[in-house]
Amino acid sequence: MTARREHIAGELRRAIDREEYTVGNRLPSEAELAAHYGVSRGTVRQAVAALTAEGLVGSRQGARRVVLAGRRSQSFAELRSFAQWAQAMGREATGRVIEQDYHPATAEDAVRLQLRERTPVLNVPRVRGLGGEPVLPERTVYADWISPAVETIEPDCPSVTQGRPVEWSDDRYRSDSVSFTVHNSTGNNALARNRAE
Repeated sequence: MTARREHIAGELRRAIDREEYTVGNRLPSEAELAAHYGVSRGTVRQAVAALTAEGLVGSRQGARRVVLAGRRSQSFAELRSFAQWAQAMGREATGRVIEQDYHPATAEDAVRLQLRERTPVLNVPRVRGLGGEPVLPERTVYADWISPAVETIEPDCPSVTQGRPVEWSDDRYRSDSVSFTVHNSTGNNALARNRAE
């Protein structure tokens, strides 16, 4: 039963990824899904419960399950800030600073921020959220040269850098000095997977 439940949950996740079931639309009923997959309604209920726990679907007052969001995943092909990632999913990023305090840089802080040990750094723990729902406790340590600017940001600001660029660069390597290699495989290639399906 567990394998069937996981298979159905996986099929529904992929359907949501492909936007066969879009945000705000209902999933088929338990009876329809049970008939489609040839399983009991209980098995379907467990599969849908897994998606509910992931925040992909939900229900209100006994109504049929509604798609709340696409999958909460981020590709390593493009690294985005939390706020950019949330926006790309159509979700609202929120943030709430718990406190801000200075402490002397630890050995790890010094290495990561390229500072001398014991240089004062700003420690900012906060809770990040998606649409007001807390999803990520975060602790950020800011170097001494940027911390005065960070201190002035509102405690409920969704992103420290959103709307406030801190850097821009255009890097162009000489072709005879640097080469980049991308390793790929059929298993990781989306085009190959689509052809196989």
